[in-house]
Amino acid sequence: MERVVDTGTEQLLCTVRDHVATISFNRPERRNALGDIVTPALRNILLVLEADQDVRAIVLTGVGKAFCAGGDVKGMGAVRDTDNRTVDEKIRDLQHRQHGLTLRLHELPKPTIAALPGAAAGAGMSIALACDIRIGAESAFFAPGFGTIGLSGDYGGSWLLTQLVGPARAKEIYFSGRRVAAEEALSLGMLNRVVPDDELGERAAELARQIANGPPLAIRYMKQNINRATEADFRTCLDWEADRQVRTARTEDHREAVRAFIDKRPPEFRGN
Repeated sequence: MERVVDTGTEQLLCTVRDHVATISFNRPERRNALGDIVTPALRNILLVLEADQDVRAIVLTGVGKAFCAGGDVKGMGAVRDTDNRTVDEKIRDLQHRQHGLTLRLHELPKPTIAALPGAAAGAGMSIALACDIRIGAESAFFAPGFGTIGLSGDYGGSWLLTQLVGPARAKEIYFSGRRVAAEEALSLGMLNRVVPDDELGERAAELARQIANGPPLAIRYMKQNINRATEADFRTCLDWEADRQVRTARTEDHREAVRAFIDKRPPEFRGN
């Protein structure tokens, strides 16, 4: 049975089914651009889903033909002209907002999948890259877009892209601002899979259900291990893996998996 989670706005939808939460940007008329309503709602729903014990995996997508077009460019001038804060105050505010969105996605203890029906541009590209896995429709594409409006980029896109494609390719994509179509994104590692447009929703849900049926604590530790691998040396990562491996070996989920292997049946993981 599917249940609806209240996000506080129609601009962001959320449902939960089979331990999978699906969050959908719902501004198709604006190509799912971010804004003062939808972006805070996204930050808040991530906190809600993190605390929801029924949710084991999260899919983030967009209604219509775009994932997220990034910031609402038409409103940027008006905001700038009426914002009287100092430069330092604006920097601290943006840092705080970034920590509550892309950093939270990166560190969230539950796996996240971005399902891209179309454009992931600007900060929308950063949000997609902050997810653990990305599935794109054949018509999906990435575009940093910052240079075209005289900005340098935010929400961690430059770091996230560099982790995936290396500094030289990341610089070329950011400096040129060009589109990276689905097939190229797949070859670069920006997408994990490319699927027909009309199969995107079901293929993303299928992968999410497969992950959600796994052992939640073990998968949480897997994500921590892999994230740490981008930041720490091999010795540190070895020690961290040993700690997590011993802890998961003490769980009921591990004992259930062993019993299921012996009984030749699928395990039933409960997250303990």
